[in-house]
Amino acid sequence: MTAFAAVDVIRAKRDGGALSDAQIRWVVDSYTRGVVAEEQMAALAMAVFLRGMDARETATWTGAMIDSGSRLSLRVDRPTVDKHSTGGVGDKITLPLAPLVATCGAAVPQLSGRGLGHTGGTLDKLESIPGWRAALSLDEITGQLNTVGAVVCAATEGLAPADRKLYALRDVTGTVESVPLIASSIMSKKIAEGSAGLVLDVKTGSGAFMKSREQALELARTLVGIGSAHGVATTALLTGMSAPLGSAVGNAVEVAEAVEVLQGGGPADVVELTVALAREMLALAGLSADPARVLASGEAYETWCRMISAQGGDPSASLPRPGHVTVVEAPETGYLSALDAYAVGVAAWRLGAGRARREDPVQHAAGVRCLVKPGARVSKGQPLLELHTDTPDAVAGAREALSGAVEIGEHPPAPEELVLERVAP
Repeated sequence: MTAFAAVDVIRAKRDGGALSDAQIRWVVDSYTRGVVAEEQMAALAMAVFLRGMDARETATWTGAMIDSGSRLSLRVDRPTVDKHSTGGVGDKITLPLAPLVATCGAAVPQLSGRGLGHTGGTLDKLESIPGWRAALSLDEITGQLNTVGAVVCAATEGLAPADRKLYALRDVTGTVESVPLIASSIMSKKIAEGSAGLVLDVKTGSGAFMKSREQALELARTLVGIGSAHGVATTALLTGMSAPLGSAVGNAVEVAEAVEVLQGGGPADVVELTVALAREMLALAGLSADPARVLASGEAYETWCRMISAQGGDPSASLPRPGHVTVVEAPETGYLSALDAYAVGVAAWRLGAGRARREDPVQHAAGVRCLVKPGARVSKGQPLLELHTDTPDAVAGAREALSGAVEIGEHPPAPEELVLERVAP
């Protein structure tokens, strides 16, 4: 590999130039090995944040991060397809989606993460199930895909180590919001997982990372472009995240809601998005099953039970319950015109459902239940939200986060679309 001076690479991007493929591969490899210093990569990350990267640079940067580690070799008889969400409030879609798509005939290797800040983590949610474990070996992952069809677990240590190192650096240098760096971070891990197809759920709205539709669309197009450049069949859905998804925000409460959906019930928006993403995944896998029918039948719940059991969990066990519940009431009579997703996410975080640092513990019983969805008519004093926690002292902070989150008007709001746009190569 050709060697470069790190300062020359930094200057090239600082001055608005495009980095060569060789420069990108060298700097990512050298940073992973500790040859390029943290302060040098911090300067380069800021240069990328300010100057951007074109499609070629972004695809090469992604490939270099993939090559910093190993790729999973999935020896599976079924077509493989994965899904990734950019994160939202109440976004428990992975929980019903993975067993649903598996029931329809695909293999779903869903390597997931933990929550940070106001967005929840899939692993935190599943760990509220007694006995369930997130850490699996490659042999266990492959075996479960062949027997059950779906696995949701932690990423193995060897996948894209450059991304883990760079992600931590971006977090403390104000460079998180760079679209090329976000996209390459997501796609390096997903491509390294080895699935033949990938569907992306790119959120937009107050509870999403990308607040505006324009930002979200730019990210979706960049993600799909990277997937295509690396030979992975990729599509994306732009979905709304101005109000919480479903009625449950937290860990155990979201698992309970996902089970309702798998048993043929649950909130309409969770069902709608689960089916929409399943259709995209099945299309990439070349399968013609009807996910709406399968979900409504309850068949996918049986796959869920096998998936949880295979990872040591007891699907019939009682989920953790909070030691303290506080009710938030409607301040006046009218129509609930808005329920701010970000505020609800922060409230759940403060109640103990999330973490401020990656090493922090979470409360599995903590969270928020949204008893009324936007568009419904409410009466003054009617319960709107339940705040769940094991630490009553946290309720004041949660209430503060919810200040201004609820809007009540004289007329019902116009219904908001959940699936806003589809992005394909």
